[in-house]
Amino acid sequence: MSKTEAKAATPTQEKEIAKTGNFVRENQKSLLFIAIAIVAIVAIYFIYQKMYLGPREIEAADQMHVAQDNWEKKDWDKAIKGDAGFPGFEKIVADYGNTKAANLAYFYLGTAYLNKGEFQKAVDAFTNYHGEDSMVAAEALGGTGDAYVELKDYDKAASYFQKAADKGANKFLTPFYLKKLGLVYEAKNDYKTAADTYKQIKSDYPESVEAQSIDEYIARAEAKQN
Repeated sequence: MSKTEAKAATPTQEKEIAKTGNFVRENQKSLLFIAIAIVAIVAIYFIYQKMYLGPREIEAADQMHVAQDNWEKKDWDKAIKGDAGFPGFEKIVADYGNTKAANLAYFYLGTAYLNKGEFQKAVDAFTNYHGEDSMVAAEALGGTGDAYVELKDYDKAASYFQKAADKGANKFLTPFYLKKLGLVYEAKNDYKTAADTYKQIKSDYPESVEAQSIDEYIARAEAKQN
């Protein structure tokens, strides 16, 4: 028999093939119902997206503009609670969950809470933000780190500043958060890691604002190692 010729099925293989055929025949109705259910689920998803979620996105975005104006003015109370008949960010996230507008509102809320000194609420809001924009996501992670610093939880602060530095991945945000990370390590009395973090700014981001005075921080951290 040539290499290209198919080998005959063994008796065992023939039995397995027969079993498969019998299963399909015996379960035709069940398989049909499963197929119909899958089609129905897909159809419902698209209807939900177009008929329900789409209009809610528009409505939520329209409702947010007053809260955004108050946020930009640093009127944190009105940004959070609402003003002039328009909802604040708290109500946006409560009423328009699962929308992009509500997701962004979590970032605004986190910043507002942080500036008001409500640090645990800031953590809760920032960690509910899940955005695709790397800069906003980095700022949310960094804001979480700031809140944990205020809560004196330096381990979590360090973790979030590292995440923010990694997420930022640019010459502006990364050295900014690395410097904060170094300061947290100093607060933890881990001066070697603090010095190494400052040195990373000097070597990897020499043109950054933070690098201009980083030698002072390196010297301070190294002096405290002894």
